Amino acid sequence: MIPEQSDSPAVRLITVSAAYGAGGSVVAPALASRLGLPFLQRVTTSEGHVAEPGPCDEQLSAEEIKATPVHRLLAHLTQAMPAGPTQSPPSTHHQDEHLRGRGEAGIQRLLAGGGGVILGRAAAVVLGKDDGYHVRLDGPAERRAAQGAAIEGISAEQARARLRAADKARTAYVRRLYRCDPADPALYHLVIDSTAIPLDTVTDLIVTAVRAHQAPVPEQSETH
Repeated sequence: MIPEQSDSPAVRLITVSAAYGAGGSVVAPALASRLGLPFLQRVTTSEGHVAEPGPCDEQLSAEEIKATPVHRLLAHLTQAMPAGPTQSPPSTHHQDEHLRGRGEAGIQRLLAGGGGVILGRAAAVVLGKDDGYHVRLDGPAERRAAQGAAIEGISAEQARARLRAADKARTAYVRRLYRCDPADPALYHLVIDSTAIPLDTVTDLIVTAVRAHQAPVPEQSETH
């Protein structure tokens, strides 16, 4: 175990993108606690409130569900049904802007407050490589399903079903709203197979990487 340090790292903004069962719901709040930073989890309320460090879910958030094609189609059809005065349903562009605004509002509040740890919300895409330190947690599907079952206390069959739904929906969420793939390693500073090592070790690795990321590069002495 890497010893904890009392001083916070110079990087005060860390984003964690995690596939289902990769342990984002465990690692991200643990990072916030270790580093003494606020924790912003996946969007679970329309207000996008900053969540206290603590348990969160591997499952889909409310906003991720709303962004999936099937849910959006049903919502569109429901809105399109006349009930009283006929009104046109919001355009797809308007709906996408609304979803983006909800997710990004929490990110901007965290930035204004001095930083924190963000789980999900396509935060690495929103911020870009020059702002914060971005981490991706992933791993083989079967191992993620097994780990997801252990984290959530559900059966392996239930975890596999949730994995299929979450992987599809989270990819659709980021592609629909930001036109990119959340699994693209180019978006992140650090990519970890978090099914291959214990999650507390994953947390240790990220803490170490974040602190090293801020270490000044030693000047090389010129030799003649």
